[in-house]
Amino acid sequence: MALQQLDAAAARLGLEPEVHARLRWPKRCLVVSVPVRLDRGHTEVFTGYRVQHNLALGPGKGGLRYHPSVNLGEVSALAMWMSWKCALVGLPFGGAKGGICCDPTQLPAGPGVSPAPDPLSPRRRDALRPGAAAGGDHGRAAGL
Repeated sequence: MALQQLDAAAARLGLEPEVHARLRWPKRCLVVSVPVRLDRGHTEVFTGYRVQHNLALGPGKGGLRYHPSVNLGEVSALAMWMSWKCALVGLPFGGAKGGICCDPTQLPAGPGVSPAPDPLSPRRRDALRPGAAAGGDHGRAAGL
């Protein structure tokens, strides 16, 4: 739906094809595995996404969505819409969004629930830390 809206707006505005093409696709997409230690030592691995749509106005802004059906296409569309929202109100941010494919209502909370030890964790944190990507990122997941 976000792409259809962009295409309709581009046609109506007479947007240059090169600008239209640049806005059609995210600047950066990241897919990660997120191991989480649940009750009694059981570990489950969830898929996570972070999309930076456009960083022309500044670092990416956008939160993190937890839902069992979240996918890269949905997160990309939400990041695109965040680009439009920031631009329309004159905020100096680009659009970004994150998502983790899980049902948060089924996850236990409190003591005993923590990220699983993972030898790749420092690399994942480095890849997701603010400023790791050109233009940075200001979403809630940026501190992972």
